Amino acid sequence: MAGAQAIDAPFRPRAPWWGGDLQTLRNILTRARVDLSGFPERRFELPMRDGTGDQLQAVLNNPRRARDVPMIVLIHGMSGCEDSTYLRVSAAHFLALGYPVIRLNLRGAGPSRATCRGFYYAGGSQDLRDAMAGLGEHVGKPGVVLIGYSLGGNMLIKYLAELDTEAHGDPVPLAAAAISVPLDLALTARALMRPRNALYQRWLLAGLKKESTAPGAELTADEKHAIDGARDIPEFDDRFTAPRNGFAGATDYYAQCSAARFIAGVRVPTLVIHARDDPWIPPAAYDGVDWTANPNVTLLTTRRGGHVGFHGTGDRVPWHDRRAAAFIGAQ
Repeated sequence: MAGAQAIDAPFRPRAPWWGGDLQTLRNILTRARVDLSGFPERRFELPMRDGTGDQLQAVLNNPRRARDVPMIVLIHGMSGCEDSTYLRVSAAHFLALGYPVIRLNLRGAGPSRATCRGFYYAGGSQDLRDAMAGLGEHVGKPGVVLIGYSLGGNMLIKYLAELDTEAHGDPVPLAAAAISVPLDLALTARALMRPRNALYQRWLLAGLKKESTAPGAELTADEKHAIDGARDIPEFDDRFTAPRNGFAGATDYYAQCSAARFIAGVRVPTLVIHARDDPWIPPAAYDGVDWTANPNVTLLTTRRGGHVGFHGTGDRVPWHDRRAAAFIGAQ
């Protein structure tokens, strides 16, 4: 699989989850529950190195039988956390294969909210660098592999492009995978503004507002007002995310942090998976990238699959998890 730059891969949706919307919503509609209690668990904190005192919360599950394999670090998307269904499903799959798995809570997300004054955003690759530095004592000789979903995948690609593989100290990932990444943040924001995506937008915005104002968050009165008054995600980003992180506005934030501009600089073997019927991310975001420019990056696209869906025929394990595991094994 490594070295192939753009592959239209076969994927067949599982009944009754036809279409991008049902693929996207399946885990919510079925109220899927994933039990990880059979895998030994340990929690720890990863300090950020920016002087804020913020600490990311992470949970490590070990397989029942140890193997000499890399540690998998899973990075959630917007409004997600360690308990997001897709993260738990992926964790269960990799644990069953014998991999130790860390589910990372980004700055201000889930359990990290209580120990972080700040907030994650699509370009917050420094947080991943700091997390990787903190993981040094937990990562064994086989190394580490990073898997990012949606906005977490955008952050991951930016981190991989900025990575100094010659530096010593922080662990360098052996490989990576990014699932349903909003490569062009401006295009994705415009897609979410379409009337057919109104319910998605309302749900995502409610999640952003809830986690950004939960106890532990450090906000000025103006920031609190901006968050409360935001009517959609572009407005939330323009009035809060962008100024909070030093950008002139949403347009500047999207332009500087979109993963598409970092694909060419990725330095480790990386698999990117995307479905062309993703209701949130238009195909143009992927069509605008030269996938032949970097031999380290492999793109798998499918006609169907939705957003972090990929619920396929004949298999209860999501297709993207199977493909990521195969890619990791090939490295």
